[in-house]
Amino acid sequence: MLRLEGVEIAQESWRLTADLALEAGSSTALIGPSGAGKSTILNAIAGFVAPVRGRILWEGQDLTGRSPADRPVTLLFQEHNLFPHLSAARNVGLGLRPDLRLGRDGWARVEAALAQVGLAGMGARLPARLSGGERGRVALARALLRARPILMLDEPFAALGPALRAEMLDLVARIRAEQGATLLMVSHAPEDARRIAERVVLVDGGRAAPPVETARLFADPPPELAAYLGAAPSGDGAARD
Repeated sequence: MLRLEGVEIAQESWRLTADLALEAGSSTALIGPSGAGKSTILNAIAGFVAPVRGRILWEGQDLTGRSPADRPVTLLFQEHNLFPHLSAARNVGLGLRPDLRLGRDGWARVEAALAQVGLAGMGARLPARLSGGERGRVALARALLRARPILMLDEPFAALGPALRAEMLDLVARIRAEQGATLLMVSHAPEDARRIAERVVLVDGGRAAPPVETARLFADPPPELAAYLGAAPSGDGAARD
């Protein structure tokens, strides 16, 4: 289980609190207005932002003071973080060894990962010779090799068209299921959450709310979510619990 236990993040006059738990192997979308702190939550879990109080725990172990490299986390950014001077295969190989000193078995695993994301035979290409969707697949192949139990996406497919974005989300869902990873995904698109997230965390007003089942939340959104979606809230607000 991933727990954010009394976490508070502060940056100048801005503050965000989070007190929630996510089951291991679950898939969760973080939704809310721009600037609410969705990406900041991912960065705190990954170790790039330090909370001013509270703890971040994974399977009962406190991650709060650990370096990013010492956390069981893979984080995919919008830019995919590919090195432009390295081929697709070498970018993927970084998931195994940062120095790229891979033997025959290591490079075979790289080729297998590329094939698994639909890029067989494209390992020699530089990122500049790949489309946006293909660059996203390279980043996913690297994540596949890292095989960390927590996989986090910070809108890596936001620049893609709807059909290609849906294809990439389905690929993420398949990889998550194969690895049994815990998925956290930042998105501004409710359809993305409906597609692959079992639960949604609403981030708004300086607070990350506890997760709610996706279908339930969108069927009866609280006022904050309804305002974000541009829709009137319905029902009695039971999804707010």
